Amino acid sequence: MKRVYVGMSADLLHPGHINIIKEAAKLGQVTVGLLTDKAIASYKRLPYLDYNQRKIVVENLGDVYNVIAQETLDYRPNLEALKPDIIVHGDDWRVGVQSKVRAQVIKTMGQWDGKLVEIPYTQGISSTKLNKSFKDQGTTPDRRRNELRRLLAAKDLIRILEVHSGLSGLIAENVSVDVNGKPHSFDGMWSSSLTDSTAKGKPDIEAVDMTSRTSAVDNIFEVTTKPMIFDADTGGKTEHFVFTVRTLERLGVSAVVIEDKIGLKKNSLLGNDVAQTQDSIEGFCNKIRTAKNGLISDDFMIIARCESLILDKGMDDAVERTKAYLEAGADGIMIHSRLADGAEIMEYAKLYKDFNTTCPLVVVPSSFDKIKEEEFRKAGINIVIYANHILRASYPAMQKVAQTILANERGFEAREQCMSIKEILEIIPGTV
Repeated sequence: MKRVYVGMSADLLHPGHINIIKEAAKLGQVTVGLLTDKAIASYKRLPYLDYNQRKIVVENLGDVYNVIAQETLDYRPNLEALKPDIIVHGDDWRVGVQSKVRAQVIKTMGQWDGKLVEIPYTQGISSTKLNKSFKDQGTTPDRRRNELRRLLAAKDLIRILEVHSGLSGLIAENVSVDVNGKPHSFDGMWSSSLTDSTAKGKPDIEAVDMTSRTSAVDNIFEVTTKPMIFDADTGGKTEHFVFTVRTLERLGVSAVVIEDKIGLKKNSLLGNDVAQTQDSIEGFCNKIRTAKNGLISDDFMIIARCESLILDKGMDDAVERTKAYLEAGADGIMIHSRLADGAEIMEYAKLYKDFNTTCPLVVVPSSFDKIKEEEFRKAGINIVIYANHILRASYPAMQKVAQTILANERGFEAREQCMSIKEILEIIPGTV
């Protein structure tokens, strides 16, 4: 029999996929190259089902002889290893992000006179519409909580956006732009103590109690599906932090970040301009260990934020502390800096590579915002958090509209600064 290769993601399996496999089986013995989570995440969202779940589904399709992993969007490694007689694919890849992949496939198959067979796209079936329908149904705390670890396994760099309301959550959930033919979107959300406090008109000194903050998270979760990292400042007393962790875990939050300071919370970017006290290594490690022991699931992550560079304690202190935090059970490290050039962040990232750890490294480039994500990725940084931009953008916009109304004694001149009523109604599903 001829050997036939079919590459697919098989996440939301629908009649179009089944038709391709059936047509392929008419041509020979079908091997499905099942794209891994990492391969899929390189050009679109993380699949709903992980690789092993999808593999079980495809293996049990009657026309499939074998299933192997396709580690990249590039088909060539598998094709060169298997040298199939035929590759079968839907004809929808002639345009868009996969058109270059198609050209590579044709050239590669030509090396051994292999043939590409393209099956007409199944009309009436849209993976995009199925995905939207699935997302509209929402998610569960367990599924959401696990998502961050899956993203870390699938992507070299994760992009997180600050949210402080359901509306800002919808921005993080839905905004996407094309960059060099590839869609760029946010992988998750950041619940910032700064922006949550500011949105409520209160100072960023932990004046907003944890009950109010978790209520805000619950409101955001009602209208989103992406994972969240929660900013818990110092975490407060160790005994209280354990209860915070349990609450966040139950809600479906993926990770909490706590900084190694004690006393009244002051914003880190103020540095030594205000009195800020760093916790002892022993005291902070005890907080990490105690919270880890209180966890119910293996999904939830406790990320330790080191303030040594913020407080001008030096690189050696930062390295000593973060090594101790990892030994105490921290699932990741956030390193912070006030310096605009980002040089000490990059220096730390270089040292972090020698820690012999798989725990992710997190940065918040509020000060060093000239550094591109690709530079962070090459430095070995795993998560980039845009920690306050949405709120910082919204206040000037609202203030400008208010001033325009006052200056003109009517709302007409403010029209061009505002969305139309129709557009605002269409943002929220179910309004119209």
